[in-house]
Amino acid sequence: MTDVLRSLDEARVGGRAEEPEDPLMRDLIGDLLRRTRTEQGRTLRDVAEDAQVSLPYLSEIERGRKEASSEVLAAIYRSLGLNLSDVLGELYERTVAVRLRRTGAGLGDYRPAGTTLPVAAPARRAQVMSLAA
Repeated sequence: MTDVLRSLDEARVGGRAEEPEDPLMRDLIGDLLRRTRTEQGRTLRDVAEDAQVSLPYLSEIERGRKEASSEVLAAIYRSLGLNLSDVLGELYERTVAVRLRRTGAGLGDYRPAGTTLPVAAPARRAQVMSLAA
C-alpha cells in the first residue's frame, strides 16, 4: 500500500524528486490537525469520538490521504477548539512560508502570484493590550 501511495505522490509531481510547487490542501490541513491534537495531548480516539468521525478516517485525514468534506472538517475543528479563521490563517502562513523558502526571499519581499506592485508583508495576528488608569 505504501508503494502505491508513493507512486501516486510521484505521479502528482511528474516523477520529480523535488516537492510540488504548491502543497496540497489535504496535506496542510492534516498536518495542522495532527499538530493541534498532539499539542493538546489528545488521542485520535478522543478527537474522533468527540467529532463523531471514525478513528481510521480521522487518521487518514491527518496523514493527508483523504479529502474530508467541509462538514466533517468543521466537526473536527470544533473538537479541537479551532474555528475556520484559525485554520485559514495557519494555512496562509504555511503557504507563504513555502513560497518564500522556494524563492529565497524575505517576508518583506513577498508578493502574491501575478502581483507587479510591491505589497506589504502579510499582517500578523493582532494583539490586544489593556491599560489600566
